[in-house]
Amino acid sequence: MALQVALIQPQIPPNTGNIARLCAATDVALHLIEPLGFSLEDADLRRAGLDYWGEVDLWRHPDWFAFRDAMDRSRCLYFSAKAGRSYWDAPYRANSCLVFGSETEGMPARILEKHPERCFIIPMAGRVRSLNLATAVGIVLYEALRQTARRQALPLVPDRLHSPP
Repeated sequence: MALQVALIQPQIPPNTGNIARLCAATDVALHLIEPLGFSLEDADLRRAGLDYWGEVDLWRHPDWFAFRDAMDRSRCLYFSAKAGRSYWDAPYRANSCLVFGSETEGMPARILEKHPERCFIIPMAGRVRSLNLATAVGIVLYEALRQTARRQALPLVPDRLHSPP
């Protein structure tokens, strides 16, 4: 099993669209845990995901309990601005599921309380409370890819790289 990303009740369509594109680019499954704050037909969501939606291994779960029943909890790593340990120290495995809370509510308190040893934060300087959800998922996902050596499976596509004129 490969790395996966799960979003708990995402609220902002462009964030989810960008995360879907990121998942397509890294061949990582995306789990959306309902209720969603938008329709999957939302124009902003579709636009942010561009034409990559067909490439996304998308899973929808009607609620947290359905996701929990479908996903082995030992695979889950939780990311929150309220966690106490850095995402650099997370025990990433090739089959980890990287779980993120919603943009408005963050990670549910019950998860932070029940699994503190599996909760991680992206360190930030200054007064910034949190990062944009799509940015946070990108940071954590690429760190997980780096640590699990999965980065070697992602090809560089020379014809897509821009070279100077």
